[in-house]
Amino acid sequence: MPITKLQLYLKNCDQAIELYQKAFDATVDAIYRNESNLIAHAEINVFGQCVAFMEQESDCIIGNTMQFSFYFNKGDEEIIKKAYDILKDGAKVELPLGSCEWTSLIFCLVDKFGVNWLLCVD
Repeated sequence: MPITKLQLYLKNCDQAIELYQKAFDATVDAIYRNESNLIAHAEINVFGQCVAFMEQESDCIIGNTMQFSFYFNKGDEEIIKKAYDILKDGAKVELPLGSCEWTSLIFCLVDKFGVNWLLCVD
């Protein structure tokens, strides 16, 4: 059976992994380093989903059209609030934490690593 992985190519992967561990209570499943001690491949578990990392040594494009979205059930609002409180520092907030026409709680932002996130109640 295939496994879906969300793959991120970032600078400062160690810092990103640390941030996402705090924001999402993520656990590290694997970290492999290259001869320069940079992350060649890493995987963390975020809400049962595998997010994989590879250190990007050259300049990368930020603000593309990809967005990592997590939809939660009613009653999981504290998870969304915690993630927002941690991820908003140094981020470009597109939609601050709040409600909109179709959900009682949502936020969209591009974090300080250039990753576009959307979390909301489904």
